[in-house]
Amino acid sequence: MSSSSRLTKAYQKAKVIPFDNSSKFIFFSDCHRGDNSFADDFANNRNIYYHALKHYFKTGFTYCELGDGDELWENLSFEPIFEAHKNIFMLLKEYHKAGRLHMIYGNHDMVYRKPDYVKKHLYSYFDPKEERETDLLADLIYEEALVLRHRETRQEVFLTHGHQADFMNYHGWRFNRFLVRILWKPLQVWGIADPTSPAKNHKELIKVEKRVKRWILQNKLKITVIGHTHRPRFPEPGDIPFFNDGSCVHPRSITGIEMENGEISLIKWQIATKDDGTLQIVRVLLEGPQRLQDYELD
Repeated sequence: MSSSSRLTKAYQKAKVIPFDNSSKFIFFSDCHRGDNSFADDFANNRNIYYHALKHYFKTGFTYCELGDGDELWENLSFEPIFEAHKNIFMLLKEYHKAGRLHMIYGNHDMVYRKPDYVKKHLYSYFDPKEERETDLLADLIYEEALVLRHRETRQEVFLTHGHQADFMNYHGWRFNRFLVRILWKPLQVWGIADPTSPAKNHKELIKVEKRVKRWILQNKLKITVIGHTHRPRFPEPGDIPFFNDGSCVHPRSITGIEMENGEISLIKWQIATKDDGTLQIVRVLLEGPQRLQDYELD
């Protein structure tokens, strides 16, 4: 099966979410939440991420995670990840209770495509204070893709992780997981890059982007948002409508894509210094806002 066929299959099976110009969405991906060890790339940005998620929850946004949220290649199970970042999962629980949480699996959390695995590990957790199992993300379903469809214009936004355009990280993910667990995780402390990741292999990154763009051209220039490569992308109207929300493991910052008021924007959250020397977490607009209708075919 070609990368184009894999993307088409994901699109055809995608859950459809209606939206309109009053809807608010934030897309993050590639958090790679780990166990807070030296190999946990997310640990340095967890406070930035938590602050951003609190902001979006308070302001009525729906959270869509576009894959690789949890680092389940380096870690054998979800439990140490949950214990390391429990406050974040408690906030995700609030999104879920409010009906404002949609999760997509990627190659690093491919095991979430199995409903039984999600039910066993994510539906509940043991609360030591209550001494009983307590709901966490009960009845949550991980999707391979989502399609946002505008109620009035019928314009669609296709959301997926993007590993469908990467043969080894789609079909060969178990082999890559083995390499990461056995070989690359111990070497991370020395700064040796993992060659299985397109984010750290420029040639593979370019190939993945070209394959996704080719699929977009074959599918009536459908607005498509992915992660996977960790490289933020925001096209101008008239260009191929290929967006990438970046990642949450950039050095000292996270990037994402917002949709609000019928517009789309690329944003970054980072730590900034005030004049008095104190630190604060701030949102920075990188690209946009641009009307979604500006990407429609004539």
